[in-house]
Amino acid sequence: MALTYQQSKLVRDTIPALKEHGERITSSFYKTMLTDHPELNNYFNSVNQKNGRQPRALTAVILGFASNINHLSELVPKFERMCNKHCSLGIQPEHYEVVGKYLIQAFGEVLGPAMTPEVQTAWTKAYWMLAKMLIGREAQLYRDFESWPSWRPFKIDRIVNECDDLYTFYLVPQDGKKLPKFLPGQYVSVQIQVPGGNRQSRQYSLSEAWREDYYRITIRRDEGTVYSNSVSKSFFNPGIVSNYLIDQTTVGSILQVSHPAGEFFLDVHNTSTVPLVLISAGVGVTPMVSIANTVMESQTSRQIAWIHGCRKHIPFEDHIKTLRKRNSNFQTKIFKTVINSTDRPGETYDYNERMDLAKLKPEELHLQHGGTEYFICGPEQFMINQKLYLMQQGVSASRIKCEIFTTGDLVTKQG
Repeated sequence: MALTYQQSKLVRDTIPALKEHGERITSSFYKTMLTDHPELNNYFNSVNQKNGRQPRALTAVILGFASNINHLSELVPKFERMCNKHCSLGIQPEHYEVVGKYLIQAFGEVLGPAMTPEVQTAWTKAYWMLAKMLIGREAQLYRDFESWPSWRPFKIDRIVNECDDLYTFYLVPQDGKKLPKFLPGQYVSVQIQVPGGNRQSRQYSLSEAWREDYYRITIRRDEGTVYSNSVSKSFFNPGIVSNYLIDQTTVGSILQVSHPAGEFFLDVHNTSTVPLVLISAGVGVTPMVSIANTVMESQTSRQIAWIHGCRKHIPFEDHIKTLRKRNSNFQTKIFKTVINSTDRPGETYDYNERMDLAKLKPEELHLQHGGTEYFICGPEQFMINQKLYLMQQGVSASRIKCEIFTTGDLVTKQG
């Protein structure tokens, strides 16, 4: 049921105060909720809790919904990303009951006397409007998952060190059943039991085209935020799950894996022949391998440009060379910041610098084609920079997809 005009006004009137105290709201919300319901720690990313990313994302979603409650179309992509993430973690309708209770309670702590019974009723109603939208969409996704709605045990069949601290894991379902198809670019969640702690889950892009007998993910060691001075170097909030998988698991280890999900994908059901431009940096290469392999197998006449930025080594370098040799429609441009003695310009790299799309000719980015699709994956600021450049060249935002694993938006770093 929609809010009445008066209820909408009560909600809108309190949004400025809630935005002003957003950090306080979510820190209070999470602390109270997780104290009363410690089992929910199994669903939340502990690193994003510490760095504040998850609390900020929640506040932005709730207040963004309330601010646009009568015109929600612009929030649909964010909701879709959230629903996919929730389903990959096994979030259920009953969890919304708990979140709603503690969120409204946190609003009351911030608003104080302004949180009248009427305001509380209006905000409760607004929250459940959003919750029911999400629950409904998640129910659809769970139906698509069919007999795999939660976690499924997989055995690590092979581990390959691609380069530096990047490792590929071949995962085979323990039950031996045929694996469902996924859309290239999507991810799975992997859950581990943290020694002495809770269960933790992280999302990893599938780095191969669909195969019925295994899934493949590629993981980079996460040292965390680096702080260094003239005396020493320190690391804050290192990756719990990624580093555990790299350091503590071996061939034969069993992992709990979710059904593939995610709204960052190439629609293989649309047999489009428009050019495809893949732009990646670092471990952002992983969904691009899945997309490129899928297109090379099923749409060999489609033009693909792959632009990648790296420091020393190109992940999947030999495989990318093979794709380029096999199909003249597959072209690459490599930006490298560190050149070694075995590197050859025009073969192992094209530019000895950080990625700068302005260095490329318009035809190398297929800018002349009004339908070209662009997929970008890498660090947040990297994705922001590449998307802004493309839009400045006249590419509409609707033709640019960025891979965002969190429920928040891309956040430009302030200098």
